[in-house]
Amino acid sequence: MEGLLPDHDEVILDLLFELATWHALGKLRMHTETTLHFLDNSTIRLGRALRRFKRFTCDSFVTQELPKEAAARGRRKPAYSAKGNSKAMPTKKGKKIATEGTRQRVFNMSTYKLHALGDYVKSIWLFGTTDNFSTQVVR
Repeated sequence: MEGLLPDHDEVILDLLFELATWHALGKLRMHTETTLHFLDNSTIRLGRALRRFKRFTCDSFVTQELPKEAAARGRRKPAYSAKGNSKAMPTKKGKKIATEGTRQRVFNMSTYKLHALGDYVKSIWLFGTTDNFSTQVVR
């Protein structure tokens, strides 16, 4: 990754380091108070690194969706019309979704995946390490 985006190397390498550190601490099979405090501090540093990445790196580039994503949107439009829906594609926050060409894509910090990072330490205190439970439905 080093040298990929020369003006943004420091931000990207710091983010990758924080992601790897957080992941390693989160996947430990045995925790102590000390490792949980490390994970908590790592979560704080990861949040700062993500915000810095968004502010400096993501805002420096105009990114577009992939051609296959645009094509999938184009294929969905006739399906909506065939189902008797209005000719317009569904809207997102009151805006019509474009069906021609590629749309601009931005890094979204407002996802549940990022929001839930702060709950890992408390979950480990309550339920144990993350290898002890699953969200899989049991039949």
